[in-house]
Amino acid sequence: MKLSRLFQPRNPLFWFMLILNALSAALAWIVQNRPLGTAAMLVVGFFAIGNALMGTWLVVRLLRTEPGAQTAPSIPPNPGQIDKT
Repeated sequence: MKLSRLFQPRNPLFWFMLILNALSAALAWIVQNRPLGTAAMLVVGFFAIGNALMGTWLVVRLLRTEPGAQTAPSIPPNPGQIDKT
């Protein structure tokens, strides 16, 4: 895995990963620095951990893909369609 694969500004997963990591950092800051009730702390902490896990998953996925590679799976052709070429 090359770290240069992480920077893929044309890939939407790159931007989604950045947003999730920034949001999880902001949520972690809120949990640590703001007085919250137990329920609110658990909810915010749950979202922070979830965002961090999804962001990490996206980082791994970006590191395993080639830059410029197609991110969405292609739609297979309709098997009932008749090719008239």
